[in-house]
Amino acid sequence: MHADLSRNTFRPERHYSAVVAQQGRVQLDADANEQTAIQLFQARTLAADLIGRHGGPRDATGFKITLRGGSRELDDLVIGGGRYYVDGILCDATRPQPGVPVPAEGAADAGGKDGAADKDGPDAGDGAGEPAAPPATWTYWDQPDGFRDPERPGDRLPTAFPYLAYLKVWERIVTAAEDPALREVALGSAMPDTAARTKVVWQVLPLPAAALELPGDNPPIDDIRAAFARWAQKASTPGSRLAARSERPDHADEDPCLVAPDARYRGPENQLYRVEVHDGGSAKDATFKWSRENGSVTFPVDELDGTWVELATLGSDDKLDLNVGDRVEFVDTGSTSRGEAAPLLRVEELDLPGRRVRLSDEPAPGIGRRPELHPFLRRWDHHESSRQTVRRGERAGRLKHGALPVEEGGWLPLEDGVEVYFAAGGHYRTGDFWVIPARTATGGVEWPTDAARRPLLRDPAGIAVHFAPLAWVAGEQAEPDLRLAFRPLSASIPAADDAALAAEAEARAEEADAAAYDSAGPAPSRSQTTAEAEAAVEEGGAG
Repeated sequence: MHADLSRNTFRPERHYSAVVAQQGRVQLDADANEQTAIQLFQARTLAADLIGRHGGPRDATGFKITLRGGSRELDDLVIGGGRYYVDGILCDATRPQPGVPVPAEGAADAGGKDGAADKDGPDAGDGAGEPAAPPATWTYWDQPDGFRDPERPGDRLPTAFPYLAYLKVWERIVTAAEDPALREVALGSAMPDTAARTKVVWQVLPLPAAALELPGDNPPIDDIRAAFARWAQKASTPGSRLAARSERPDHADEDPCLVAPDARYRGPENQLYRVEVHDGGSAKDATFKWSRENGSVTFPVDELDGTWVELATLGSDDKLDLNVGDRVEFVDTGSTSRGEAAPLLRVEELDLPGRRVRLSDEPAPGIGRRPELHPFLRRWDHHESSRQTVRRGERAGRLKHGALPVEEGGWLPLEDGVEVYFAAGGHYRTGDFWVIPARTATGGVEWPTDAARRPLLRDPAGIAVHFAPLAWVAGEQAEPDLRLAFRPLSASIPAADDAALAAEAEARAEEADAAAYDSAGPAPSRSQTTAEAEAAVEEGGAG
């Protein structure tokens, strides 16, 4: 999560149930955030235990998929409204409808005394001057966080049937740079924003049948669900690990003594370093970027003109501003939701009076051209070479698409003694990240170690991705539904006590026994023994 945080203290393996505030103590963001994380973890774990991996309420199960054929290879999928839970995370596909605006001036006179228009008049329902009503449901092309582009062949639905429509769910941070409504204007433009928000992102996506390795075009539904579960397990499992440490850098004796002379972390301030995968893939293709501010330094964009970018602000102080040589990421809501990596750009020139910066290249096509998607720059703190010294036989690190190449099996310096280590044999996913708190009080970083104080390799702190199957799309015929549904646990309160209910059940059982003997003869009386009852049945059968 790209937010201005001190650190993340939530550890589910410690089984804490609540954060308890103490009087007269300093209040930290980490404590409040841990309380929220504990409650979310408990609620989602409970929901997943009761519902299962995925499912929806029987009377309001969302994400029903219906194929809608289109022209020029542009098929569409209608996404039914309702709710669905994936690993305990609530996803809502209900499309919000616009409110009713105040009528235009003079429109109130078109109706009767109460100002209401005569709906039975000759012009009723013609919609003149009124915008068309939005559709009642989402579709594949306009789903709120999908940002699919018909001009991109990779975004189009498969033309070969069958394929599986599935739900991808994850969470991301939204700050005031992306949603200006989060900022309290009463605090003034000079004040920073307050709290960020976490948003559940869901996307309906297609998966070719070949990816499931199933025989035939119409396998049983249970086989489809089982094959998808195997695919989802593999897709959601992290493939890379990282460790961090702090070592006394070679240039430590040349720096002013801002911290203890023997400190390993030499930074002048506490920081939360963020190491994030930029380009995914194997180690030879993967790259990473890092920030000493958890990637939270952002600059909303007011206008884009070629390589010149006009910003809403250039930063609140010299620590959180832009300088020539900084690496920035040009993003907006669409590119963030798609999770794609665009080349990082270099700040080449600053125009302070005009709040403008000139970048080394134009942003990637399709990013930053739509103001309603709130484009912004995100600053990263790595440079052309992160090494302070280059050992004999080594070459200074060169950037790839503006990011640092991943090098496995060795310690890579960031700055001020902070180093990271990528485990060998990793497979990297764009957006996966690790956070490393660095503290001046200890002169080191907070990272788990073993008994011998060796740093431990850890999976990424995110992004956690969840999947659920929705439908097996086999053409114009009906789509086999792969969703699951559950009934409410509540039931009507019984009208009688337990004794009365037991007597009623016994009476119904006796009536059923009597009915079973009607075809064989008179029902035995309740005072007969078992032997007498059997004799009566035999006599009735003989007659």
